[in-house]
Parts: sequence; C-alpha cells; structure tokens
Amino acid sequence: MNKSKTDVETARLEARIPVQIYDLMQRAARLRGMTLTSYLIATAGEDARRIVEDADIMRLAREDQTVFAEALINPIAPNERLVRAAKRHSEMIERR
Repeated sequence: MNKSKTDVETARLEARIPVQIYDLMQRAARLRGMTLTSYLIATAGEDARRIVEDADIMRLAREDQTVFAEALINPIAPNERLVRAAKRHSEMIERR
C-alpha cells in the first residue's frame, strides 16, 4: 500500500537538557507560533541541512571559479612525469 504525504515515517528522539535551555526553547517556539516539537524539527533540521551542505559542496571565490573553468576549457598539456605515470598505471591495469 502506498503511503500518503501525511504518513511520514518518524523516529523518536529523547534528550536530557538543562531546564533553562528547555524553557528558552519553549518560549522561542511559542514566539514563532509553533509547538516545541515542530520548533526543534525546523531549527535542528535546518542546521543539519546546512552543515551537511557545507561538507558536501565546495564553494569557490569568483577568481577561483574562473581559474577552474579556464583549466577545464583549456587544459595544460601533461608534463613528462605525468605521461610516465599514466603509462605505468595503464600497464598495471592491463596486467590484471
């Protein structure tokens, strides 16, 4: 049977936190018009997404983007060392 959009798989999370932080989070949730659960899902979920994105995505300054693109468009010729290494690599792979 297919799950509807409202049937979201969930997991339980329990945590012991200082009462002051709990009270602060409760207040923040109320100020946003949210339950504590929805507030925690929204804030922790967004923070987790941002951290994972920062780990997965390489960001380059504009100058570095230009240098990278130019290298892809007009690659420099391999030097003798790289040619020898590529030859050794292909010989090793063909032996297998």
